[in-house]
Amino acid sequence: MPFPHASQALSRFTVLDLTRVRSGPTCVRQLADWGANVVKIDALMADAAGEQPGGPRHGSDFQNLHRNKRAMALNLKDPRGLAVFKRVVEKADVVVENFRPDVKAKLGIDYDSLRKINPRIVYGSISGFGQDGPYHKRPGFDQIAQGMGGLMSVTGAPGGGPMRVGIPVADLTAGLFCAIGILTALLEREVSGEGQWVQTSLLQAQIFMLDFQAARWLMEKEVAKQAGNNHPTSIPTGVFKTSDGYINIATTGGRIWERCAQALGAPELITNPDYATAPARSKNRDALNAAINRQTEKKSTEAWVKELNEAGVPCGPIYAIDQMFEDAQVRHLGIAQDVPNAENRHIRLVGQPVTLSRTPSRMVARPPEFGEQTEEVLAEFGFDKDEIAALRQAKVV
Repeated sequence: MPFPHASQALSRFTVLDLTRVRSGPTCVRQLADWGANVVKIDALMADAAGEQPGGPRHGSDFQNLHRNKRAMALNLKDPRGLAVFKRVVEKADVVVENFRPDVKAKLGIDYDSLRKINPRIVYGSISGFGQDGPYHKRPGFDQIAQGMGGLMSVTGAPGGGPMRVGIPVADLTAGLFCAIGILTALLEREVSGEGQWVQTSLLQAQIFMLDFQAARWLMEKEVAKQAGNNHPTSIPTGVFKTSDGYINIATTGGRIWERCAQALGAPELITNPDYATAPARSKNRDALNAAINRQTEKKSTEAWVKELNEAGVPCGPIYAIDQMFEDAQVRHLGIAQDVPNAENRHIRLVGQPVTLSRTPSRMVARPPEFGEQTEEVLAEFGFDKDEIAALRQAKVV
């Protein structure tokens, strides 16, 4: 049975997925959601880690990370299994892994080994700290990268101590950056005819995500500090209490600040010398925030969202996750999508946040069961029925 592609955008590429946990599957999910023929190597994950990371196979986390893929069971510690893998690599376009740098070399599936088989292979690697250097053998973990990458030092309320971000931002961004690197290498291959090794790490991804906070140090030697809900440079921007909850208000310049004060019913704040200029508003941010709070507490979140937006002041409610999915704009965007499956299981996941007009991404296949398409995949790569039967009997697949 032909495997449905989530999109035609990447349907000509075959990807071998050796990843586990989160950063690697995040990378491969991007390729699968845009239609690549992704084959998840199941047994390698279980064999190398002693377990299946990512929670129950039918659990929300696993389902979210592994939709639009097929799975093949394979024991790479068996020489016959390694031979099978290398035979598959001959026809593949991409291999993605996120093992510690030394593990893949021991298994014989490192880039130097595989490019001898297929010089066109694009090999994506995600590690905790890099493929070499003093920390390269350390195991990587999202929160460790958040701390070492500087993020926790600028997150949270002033004086409250380091605070992690509420999502695994280092894992997720490392996966996204690796996917971008793989796509870039595939584009370059169309010119050179050769593949290459794409590398990133949780630490590199986290440092990149510091963005202007990192640039403030590199260019101006200014060490950013915790600012809580306050924007570090645009004042007033932050969280303000309403009569029934909270609201975000953002001002990015003098004109928007004036519109904000007028809409709040406090025009006297505009002429107050303590708030008349951006430096003054920054210096007196606590007093200004308190003055704004006295106004916002008078009405509901819904009322302020309507009135401030009508005045051209950026603002929005602060949702819990269930409230967010009920928002009219979120529902209109259709980012929550059902995944079809023959078992009539409820699988509803977050789709791609990017829309392509001719080759959109769709949810077309539920995550595979363990090794579900092993025989189907092997047959596509030229293995005959007798070979497959012998590999099964030997418990190689």
